[in-house]
Amino acid sequence: MPRSRIAIFAAVTIILGLATRPLSKYAGDAFYTVLLYWVVLFVAPRARPAVAALIALGASWAIEFAQLLDLPRVLAPVLGSTFNPPDLFWYAVGAAGVLALDLTLRSRAGRKSPAAP
Repeated sequence: MPRSRIAIFAAVTIILGLATRPLSKYAGDAFYTVLLYWVVLFVAPRARPAVAALIALGASWAIEFAQLLDLPRVLAPVLGSTFNPPDLFWYAVGAAGVLALDLTLRSRAGRKSPAAP
């Protein structure tokens, strides 16, 4: 997938995450992992979607578990400050959702391109 398309998906993810935050804290958590997925693909565009989803999920979980540590307060705006176990589930929802979306988009794009000789 071209980096320009990945950047567009990342921007849309940020907009959706901010738009849903007042409605549901957990939707924002899911979109956080979705954004990390697009970042992984932007940095490594040839990464397999499942690998990108696992990296995004692992990073989200690592950040959540880091909140159990006594981190400097200056990191709180980026990493958060309070461990919340339900967040772990919603990160997984975001990873699974974006993986399903990306695989669907790739499948449709593959059907539209002409067959190789």
